[in-house]
Amino acid sequence: MTSVRLRLLVLALLPLVVLLPLLLALAVGRWAANYDDVLTRNVESDLRIAEQYLDQILITTGRDVTALARSAQLHQATGLSPQGFQAFLNSERARLGLDFLYHLPPEAARAAARDWPVIAAAHAGGNATEIDIFGPRQLRKIDPLLSARARIPLIDTEAAVPTDRIVEDRGMVVHTATDLALPGVGGVLVGGILLNRNLDFIDTINALVYQSDAAPPEDGERQGTATLFLEDVRVSTNVRLFEGARALGTRVSAVVRRAVLDEGRTWLNRAFVVNDWYISGYLPLTDSFGTRVGMLYVGFLEAPFVAAKRAAYWLIFGAFAGVLALTVPLFLRLAGGIFSPLERMTRTMQRVEAGHLEARIGPVAARDEIGAVAAHLDSLLDQVQERDRALRSWADELNARVEDRTAELRAANQKLEATYQQLVMSEKLAAIGEITAGVAHEINNPVAVIQGNLDVMREVLGADAEPVATELALIDRQVGRINAIVGKLLQFARPSEFGAFEESVDISAVLDDCLVLVDHVFARGDIAVNITRDAAPDVRINPGELQQVIINLIVNAAQAMETQGRLDIRVTAADRNGRDGAALVVSDTGPGIDTDRLTSVFDPFYTTKPGEGTGLGLSVSQTLIRQAGGLISVRNRATGGAEFTVWLPASEDQAEDAA
Repeated sequence: MTSVRLRLLVLALLPLVVLLPLLLALAVGRWAANYDDVLTRNVESDLRIAEQYLDQILITTGRDVTALARSAQLHQATGLSPQGFQAFLNSERARLGLDFLYHLPPEAARAAARDWPVIAAAHAGGNATEIDIFGPRQLRKIDPLLSARARIPLIDTEAAVPTDRIVEDRGMVVHTATDLALPGVGGVLVGGILLNRNLDFIDTINALVYQSDAAPPEDGERQGTATLFLEDVRVSTNVRLFEGARALGTRVSAVVRRAVLDEGRTWLNRAFVVNDWYISGYLPLTDSFGTRVGMLYVGFLEAPFVAAKRAAYWLIFGAFAGVLALTVPLFLRLAGGIFSPLERMTRTMQRVEAGHLEARIGPVAARDEIGAVAAHLDSLLDQVQERDRALRSWADELNARVEDRTAELRAANQKLEATYQQLVMSEKLAAIGEITAGVAHEINNPVAVIQGNLDVMREVLGADAEPVATELALIDRQVGRINAIVGKLLQFARPSEFGAFEESVDISAVLDDCLVLVDHVFARGDIAVNITRDAAPDVRINPGELQQVIINLIVNAAQAMETQGRLDIRVTAADRNGRDGAALVVSDTGPGIDTDRLTSVFDPFYTTKPGEGTGLGLSVSQTLIRQAGGLISVRNRATGGAEFTVWLPASEDQAEDAA
């Protein structure tokens, strides 16, 4: 009996006391390595976000300066005096958020191109945007305030490379240049942003990467920092010193400088930052000459994660010790009885009666009748559970079918309701068209009377009509204007009478007809209309349907701007997926459309004017344009307001002529 008990104890305690601690140590070690790897991947992801934001700054700056160089405003400003032209550049610099913006005449541009690859690219007829380092003399030449802003006293920093320098007076700038290809004006337009002490730039990166840092950090949150280095000197940072001030002028550690600046590697590891350890990412930055001139850094405080890892270690090993303390006495007690299989069978049956059909006795060490009974009981429980599972599966399948049928009925009901609403709205629109046509015909009668009497007056008065010839001509023109408006109104109300089939249409001509009908919309407020017409091919569409789409877009834009703004309309040639075509672009200066609603504006009955609109205008417009083989798209402009683009393929005659 003693030997059996000993063997039971050995079999029970050996896995728990020896093997389990080994597996636990292996699992904890693997978990710690994965934990560190997750932190490294997090900082790598943070560094990529910061890099993308810096690239976006470069792209935006270059695009803004290039757009200004090609703008009509700049072309007009070149006709001003030198002082007036410089004042224009100063105002544009402030508007674009640049720190400097100036024009280099051809000779000066040729000389500067020898020193700066960015200007060389612009002088060659292109444009370029890079990060460059300006010396103090060049900064003073551009603006003495830039030189003062770039100057940063150096602060002794632990673990940094020793240096005799006491101040950093160079400037790291976003340097962009583009050619100025205007009639009678040449040279290069140069602009840029000084990154030294540019706290908005670095705080924006920090907000993008560590969005929760605006509030006091809680457990598990990353306390993040971001920094821009000129070589190894912090020129823009949100890292704090002991006194709470920003750590401008402090320097990176020697080991990081050697890896990033000297060897050109991206650093993804822990590093000592000013006064504490951080999980850090450092990215080398190169200038227009291809030289490594600085670093972009993001990182978060290591201490909270070290504390969390240490707490996890204590929790795991404490839990193991607790399990061990509870389990060993239990095994000692169970090993002393020979009725444990019967007790297990009793407990199993109790659990089954309570509804836990998955309960099983499990393997029994005894090979006698008790072991056989336990095995047979487990087999019976398996059969019971399988039958229960089958019954539940059938019930679930029946419920799923009922739900599917219910969903189909609900969807059909919704479609029926939507169709009914569209029929009601179609009837309303048809009634409005009939009323409009009737009113237009009624207007024609008094207009004809006025015209006829005017002709009679001229015939009766003869030469005596000369003193009032100007007034009579004015009446003629106004009568003609009334006839034109009535004609366009009839064409809009009953398009089928004026063109029921698709034909080759000039978008500009249809636009002119629409402007006559919506002139009263602009007269209600201070809305300026700017129309740009480029060479564009004719398109094939029903003119009445195209007129309906254009009027809908113009009215929507005017309503979005309420009483004041500018409506820009542009007609131009555009190809899409290899097909020639024409595009009509309608943009306003209103508040724009919420980003989360951009995909819903073409849905039926969607409206931002409850009680005023039907929500069918854009949906119907999209349907009409798609039937003609075109496409309507919408976006928010960067400068504010919404922009709708209607693209239609060129008519077959136009396409054959082009071929």
